[in-house]
Amino acid sequence: RGGWWPVRSARSEERWDFHWCDVGWLHEHFDHAYLDEHVRVCHFRNHYELTRKNYLVKNLKRFRKQLEREAGKLEATKCDFFPKTFEMPLEYHLFVEEFRKNPGTTWIMKPVGRSQGKGIFLFRKLKDIIEWRKVRTTLYFWGMSNWNLLFCCVWLLLQDGLRTDDQKDETQVEVYVAQRYIENPYLIGGRKFDLRVYVLVTSYIPLKAWLYRDGFARFSNTRFTLNSIDDHYVHLTNVAVQRTAPDYDPEKGCKWMIQRLRQYLTAKHGAEVVEVLFADMDNIFIKSLQSVQKVIISDKHCFELYGYDILIDQDLKPWLIEVNASPSLAASSQEDYELKCHLLKDTLHIVDMEGRLTGKEKRVGGFDLIWSDGPVSREGNLDTLSESFVANSHLGCYNDRKKQLKQLFRSLRA
Repeated sequence: RGGWWPVRSARSEERWDFHWCDVGWLHEHFDHAYLDEHVRVCHFRNHYELTRKNYLVKNLKRFRKQLEREAGKLEATKCDFFPKTFEMPLEYHLFVEEFRKNPGTTWIMKPVGRSQGKGIFLFRKLKDIIEWRKVRTTLYFWGMSNWNLLFCCVWLLLQDGLRTDDQKDETQVEVYVAQRYIENPYLIGGRKFDLRVYVLVTSYIPLKAWLYRDGFARFSNTRFTLNSIDDHYVHLTNVAVQRTAPDYDPEKGCKWMIQRLRQYLTAKHGAEVVEVLFADMDNIFIKSLQSVQKVIISDKHCFELYGYDILIDQDLKPWLIEVNASPSLAASSQEDYELKCHLLKDTLHIVDMEGRLTGKEKRVGGFDLIWSDGPVSREGNLDTLSESFVANSHLGCYNDRKKQLKQLFRSLRA
């Protein structure tokens, strides 16, 4: 990138302006370093409020209750886009209660602090959880209420071989979530898939969020069935998992660009149905960000490029699976490489270290501004009362980013 050059290390005394850091560096150094006004780093300090699976669900549940109190039950139903979830082992007794209401239902167990499908398994019997918690559970005591602490202590005494962890850094604690498995995913060619969508947040107070036009669908390599819940190649769409399948073809890959998926769905179900589906996805992005708006430390030095994982079921309802703070930027094909290079370039255009933008732009490259302290319309201002209001969202639409950037910077120079 013209005018940029690397320094030896962000830990050194050498002056730097921009750091695409990992979360480890952030936790270790951010609070102990002086940062000039213009300096930017690529994570918010407590990013985990949205990107750790247990915190994400906790914040969404709290936000749903808040909406119900303040705006009524109908508005609160707009938060019904995540599967029923319990933090384990803290909410084990609540989970068992729910489990017994629906015997035979499939559940999925996920470690909250890991990625790429590591540590995930499906189950239908309580005995599978009993075996798991004897060897895999780690508890974190700080911040618990007295009753929760008492429950967990009793729970510990009843377990054989359970190990405790006195790490105070919650990002290192091995906690799991038990989540109701979506048993009716939308299938293409008999295969399950999920979507990876990119959302850039440059501020939480006020909330300012951008949605990238490109993304992709990640397909499983094996036809979907509920008869084999132990086969990760059937149920986990992570590329890191699928590329280890014996019949995986690296030339063919396991991804579709999101434009191709949108065209397929439009041809099969019609444009109006697909518009509703993608509007429901926009609702997921905004509501999830609003759920953490008051708890995220909105530092002017920070921005965040989130990778949202969305699953669509047979009724064309989108479900939020998780949000990633460090979405993979490794490429599995030339198309994937170009997508991620353009994504990074456009992210840096919006972060605007060079000071070229006015701050009033509604589109920069492949990014469309979808929220700026309120919903953003494709035409006009933030007038949500207008009957002609159409959200400024173009996910899966044609991305003429190069042409748009030329026009944008030409007009800014003028």
